[in-house]
Amino acid sequence: MNDDRYIDFGLPLIDLHRHLDGSIRLETVIELADQQGIELPAQDVESLRPHVVVDGKVNSLMDFIGRFRYLTAVLHDLDACRRVAYENVEDARREGIDYIELRFSPWFMSETHDLDPACVVEAVADGIRAAERDTGVRAQMIGIMSRTYDTETCHRELDALLAHRDHLVAIDLAGDEVKFPAGLFRDHFRRARDAGLDVTVHAGEADGPESVWAAIRELGASRIGHGIHSLRDPALVEYLAEHRIGLEVCITSNLHTGTVDGYGNHPVKRIFERGLLANLNTDDPAISGIDLCHEYETAAPLAGMTRQMARQSQVNALEMAFLSDDEKRVLLEKRAFAQAGGLTT
Repeated sequence: MNDDRYIDFGLPLIDLHRHLDGSIRLETVIELADQQGIELPAQDVESLRPHVVVDGKVNSLMDFIGRFRYLTAVLHDLDACRRVAYENVEDARREGIDYIELRFSPWFMSETHDLDPACVVEAVADGIRAAERDTGVRAQMIGIMSRTYDTETCHRELDALLAHRDHLVAIDLAGDEVKFPAGLFRDHFRRARDAGLDVTVHAGEADGPESVWAAIRELGASRIGHGIHSLRDPALVEYLAEHRIGLEVCITSNLHTGTVDGYGNHPVKRIFERGLLANLNTDDPAISGIDLCHEYETAAPLAGMTRQMARQSQVNALEMAFLSDDEKRVLLEKRAFAQAGGLTT
């Protein structure tokens, strides 16, 4: 590893928590809006940026989610959904990412233009598979249920996801975790687990340790999206460590949502000091105006992480990935080969 870099190029670079619909290029937003006559608050990228990209922080998590409206507004048909999925993987390749798990809510992506959510899932899968072939990046899909709608809508969203179960690796629950606690979705996740899907749940971001406990005990989560408030409960910390339940940490996103009030106050350093299984991720690059390299090279040191912690994040990401042992070995071998050839992407 280069002494002045936090990324270890001898290890795979992995992003496990990235929202596909929060990673749409602003150039694509402008182009698609122009093609379909969709009104935006600005007609060029730099003028649109302040309406989408967070500068500092927003008032709440839900205010942050509101930034998505300009991104999803242009998903006017299935070709648009297919295109943004393809471009997500292209952008991962440009960042030097070897493996990425892209998550999305088909209901959220479909509602503006009344698309069929199941068809959205199929279109996203088509885009990702084509981009995998063209870029060499390994990419998998996580289906989100948006809890903020309601439990019945989430059953319908899950129906759409399970209609294309073979394209998915896991199911997630995102949205307002305070008003819509995990217990409301037990039946949904029983269906997901019965379908053989892994489970990762947004928890411990806007709410406290009890939300993380519920995600594990009531929904069967083997990974937690964010989970940064877990440290408030020593028993939970012990449980997470013992059972190797991974925390998908998104440092800059947590600043932008107001979950923490500064890089120096982010608990990620203490998470790694406690030896928890955790890794660094981007969450919503288009809204935060970042990429994965930013999280390692800028956010991590500002949050007090050491280079060894950053390296451990890469090691942990491979362990946490929803991949078979053979697939993980292939990623390691591919990166080792690239490094031996002097390729650091």
